[in-house]
Amino acid sequence: MKILFISDIHGIKTNLPKIKERFKELECDKLVVLGDLYYIGPRNTMIDGYDINYVKEFLESFNDKLICIKGNCDSEVDKMVSNFPIVSELGLISTINEDLYLTHGHIYNESNWNKTNSYLIYGHLHIPFIKEIETNTYINPGSISLPKSDVGPTYLYYNEEDFIIYDINDNIIFKKTIKM
Repeated sequence: MKILFISDIHGIKTNLPKIKERFKELECDKLVVLGDLYYIGPRNTMIDGYDINYVKEFLESFNDKLICIKGNCDSEVDKMVSNFPIVSELGLISTINEDLYLTHGHIYNESNWNKTNSYLIYGHLHIPFIKEIETNTYINPGSISLPKSDVGPTYLYYNEEDFIIYDINDNIIFKKTIKM
């Protein structure tokens, strides 16, 4: 299974065509969005590229290949107007080799996680990283739209052998090979 992960779109369309291109190039099976789809939030100023209708149509174009997790900025109205499900706080993808737990990160994160030998993938922080703490691996793809790190917009690719975080120019930022 090949999965592309993005997080924290916040209604900004700017980098979404690149994500669609990479999804096809990498022959991904799923696109996972880790929350904060439309609303830009009160801490951010309006920026060029804010277009929630474009974002909605982009997400809808993935049909059954799309998994969306509810973020702290996503509302019940967002769920009602989207023609795809936005699931609640925690999701799970079981692959051949591991279980990937999916969340936005404002509830479950490296400070609030009680499983062992697990992969927790979450957004919310807008900062990309791959951390191993005790028996768990915590992965954050960063934000595709409003990065809070000097590497700019980022996304995550998973292929059952590796987790790879790329910047928007396809440079590898972090890589973790999965122990078989």
